[in-house]
Amino acid sequence: MTDEMFLPLSPLDGRYRAQVVPLAKLLSEFGLNKTRIKVEVEWLVFLSAHSLFGTKALEATQIRALRALVDDFDEAEAVKLAELESTTKHDVKAVEYYLRAKLETLAIKGLSELVHFAATSEDVNNLSYGLNIKAAITQVWLPRVNALLENLKALAIANRDLSMLSRTHGQPATPTTLGKELAVFVHRIQRVISQIKDTEFLGKFNGATGTLAAHRISEPSQDWIGLSEEFVEGLGLHWNPLTTQIESHDWQAELYNRVSHFNRILHNLCTDIWTYISIGYFRQQPQPGATGSSTMPHKVNPIRFENAEANLELSCAVLDSLAATLVTSRLQRDLTDSSAQRNIGVGFGHSLLAIENVISGLAELQVDGDRIARDLEDNWEVLAEAIQTVIRAEITAGRSEISDPYALLKELTRGKRITPQDLRSFVTDLDIGADAKSRLLALTPAEYTGFAGQLVDLMDE
Repeated sequence: MTDEMFLPLSPLDGRYRAQVVPLAKLLSEFGLNKTRIKVEVEWLVFLSAHSLFGTKALEATQIRALRALVDDFDEAEAVKLAELESTTKHDVKAVEYYLRAKLETLAIKGLSELVHFAATSEDVNNLSYGLNIKAAITQVWLPRVNALLENLKALAIANRDLSMLSRTHGQPATPTTLGKELAVFVHRIQRVISQIKDTEFLGKFNGATGTLAAHRISEPSQDWIGLSEEFVEGLGLHWNPLTTQIESHDWQAELYNRVSHFNRILHNLCTDIWTYISIGYFRQQPQPGATGSSTMPHKVNPIRFENAEANLELSCAVLDSLAATLVTSRLQRDLTDSSAQRNIGVGFGHSLLAIENVISGLAELQVDGDRIARDLEDNWEVLAEAIQTVIRAEITAGRSEISDPYALLKELTRGKRITPQDLRSFVTDLDIGADAKSRLLALTPAEYTGFAGQLVDLMDE
């Protein structure tokens, strides 16, 4: 460990650095500058490929050398770029000067004026953010969500038919299975993830106010609208043809709202798991050498899930703010988005950290089947629903003349503990058909789970 480890203002860059490094490579200032260089290089290659202004297409070796500038951009190069910015006081202009200097070292002549040609800073920035956010989602965040889902699915399948007492409003309710309750979260998460996968990562490249005016005046005969679309699509983004100076960020707002929605579903999973741990349905496997409490040696705290809750709340706070802020820009441009977008990594970092918390927490859980079975056996009153529903069916079929079966069961069970003998004696005396009576006399809380086990099989649909 170094002293610097304890100095970062954000715990994402200190205590939790190891868990979020893959995101930092993309959503940090370093990642942004690296992709800015990529966009500038690709624009230069694109312009020469179309032989604009009398240029010849770059040779393959020259293109490889230019693209190597992106691959070789490291901390030492980042320092050089920062030194340029200390003079320019403008981050994208520093990138332009950096690349112009590199052209000299590569002995690529006659193209220096095409670096950042007809581009505004936001042309470079919006494409860089688009590319980096896309990579962060598809290469880092989604793979960890998928790992979480696989673990959750495995736990749901393993406990597909494990009967469990439900709790509505915290009170004993119609039994379910543990697998079905976990499958609910799998299904919810998969639904919002499918929406996130459908995100359109938009980009624009149309100049200072979105009119391509500088492009057109420089070469009126060119189809600059078509070239703009070709360039943006060639980078792997969807082209946005109508913008002001900035890309409107609507796609970002949509994405952040969906990720916040995912966060809140995962938060709900954490609170439920925490509750199941607190009532003994799950036991946590102690980790060798770990301490649960500084004063109570027996404790194994559900810290993975508690930490996840906090990180999910922080992630939502940042992403909700970004979604609300980024969609507004005064007239053709203001700079509110500049500082805001530098916190994108913070929002995703806390979400990723929470995902890692939950993956670790799930791996430490053991199901206490005996405790779950005892809870079912202690709550026979939950069969009141089954009995009154069967009576109503019997009345409808003309096999019973009982009046108000709901009130009858309410009087028997509400606020009371009922033994198996109490319930069976009650059923034995009911005026219902023999088949219905037989079904109810054979019923136990553990068997009153409907199609819960089969519903687990539908969690992928």
